[in-house]
Amino acid sequence: MIYSLNGTVIHTEPNVVVIECGGVGYKCLTTMNTMSKLPAVGEKAMVYTHMIVREDAVELCGFYDTSELNCFRLLTGISGVGAKVAIAILSVLTPEQIALAVSSGDSKTFTKASGVGNKLAQRIVLEMKDKVKKMIPAGSVQMPQINSAPAVSGGNIEKAIGALAVLGYSPDEVTPFMGGIDPSWQVEKIIGETLKAIGKK
Repeated sequence: MIYSLNGTVIHTEPNVVVIECGGVGYKCLTTMNTMSKLPAVGEKAMVYTHMIVREDAVELCGFYDTSELNCFRLLTGISGVGAKVAIAILSVLTPEQIALAVSSGDSKTFTKASGVGNKLAQRIVLEMKDKVKKMIPAGSVQMPQINSAPAVSGGNIEKAIGALAVLGYSPDEVTPFMGGIDPSWQVEKIIGETLKAIGKK
């Protein structure tokens, strides 16, 4: 299993980047969100990868950070969502937006992606919510004390913790990274800042 690639960008095209490592060019399918963050051809870049092995092909998918990689893995674990559909979804939605859409039951957001109709969008929301329920029993979320302020039930921090669970992070994993979070921030910003903090670990 190839965990990541760290080398020189030698070619790009829509949803594809080729990174040369040790004289070998690795073609990666990727999202438009990742493409927008990668440097120009000839410059150094690193992507986290997921390898797909089929009878007729072996493909690499590359992502700018582990949040997008984890979200891709969760999406492809849903029936009817293959690599191309997951990449299409992550090309129009960030992991934070996906987490918010699932936690709020907003299936319509997923129909922005090519190849995602209403039925598939509803299945994505239902199956990702089911995974969260199995991972975190109801009532088990313990709110962190942020900036010495009392935890507020139903507040944006609690919503963010629930949304991060959609991406596979348990409350115990995320709360240590929320020390500098302002509870008045919008949920999407809280999710984004927490993911950044986790990524710097």
